[in-house]
Amino acid sequence: MNDMISQYRIEQEPYYRTVADEVDLYEAAYSVRMPMMLKGPTGCGKTRFVEYMAWKLSKPLITVACNEDMTASDLVGRFLLDANGTRWQDGPLAIAARFGAICYLDEVVEARQDTTVVIHPLTDNRRVLPLEKKGELIHAHPDFQLVISYNPGYQSLMKDLKQSTKQRFGALDFNYPDHAIETEIVSHETGVTPEVASKLVSIAERARNLKGHGLDEGISTRMLIYAGSLIATGVDPVKACRVTLVRPITDDPDMRDALDAAVNTFF
Repeated sequence: MNDMISQYRIEQEPYYRTVADEVDLYEAAYSVRMPMMLKGPTGCGKTRFVEYMAWKLSKPLITVACNEDMTASDLVGRFLLDANGTRWQDGPLAIAARFGAICYLDEVVEARQDTTVVIHPLTDNRRVLPLEKKGELIHAHPDFQLVISYNPGYQSLMKDLKQSTKQRFGALDFNYPDHAIETEIVSHETGVTPEVASKLVSIAERARNLKGHGLDEGISTRMLIYAGSLIATGVDPVKACRVTLVRPITDDPDMRDALDAAVNTFF
């Protein structure tokens, strides 16, 4: 058991800059094992927050990157064939429920709805996970908690959570931090000066104002850290910004020109 779950423990404190009361609210939710939903744009710190909370609570964290090809068996487990015949292998959700980890389903709306239905018995008063193929019913460990995340900006009729799923969770809203806090994060994570970090954040803020006006998504904090990391190695700031902030988010020539102009304004 210890060998199975120890690999999922976070030994060193992840850097997370508290923005409001999200840490206190999450701790309260965990104290009653409330399933939690983290909502916010890509690259704004949802995954880092979960990692930080798992470390702070001294609980193992099992992360699943959801995708449209993921099946229920990928979550709960399946029979495998080896030299000795067939054997059952727990999936990540089953391992978390069995041994008392936090299970984090990242971008859960990417998974098919018939797949996400398997979490329902774990997210109400039953706290059980049926392994139908194995004929076993896992009663969730007292330390088990389920956390999901998604980007509301990508919601559509085809990709959204059912109300029957949403209403099983508490929810925390995430967004990009304000200028001063985001500057602090970028400087800390990359080693660039606060002055350089502030310029990067200013570029991102201009890009975010274009969301819905030519850009599907703005420049994320994660992208700013990429840019700062290149600058910290000695790459010219303008070139670093083009590689990490402009080229990845748009192929439209006019939009690229507008973003390049924003970069040139600050660097």
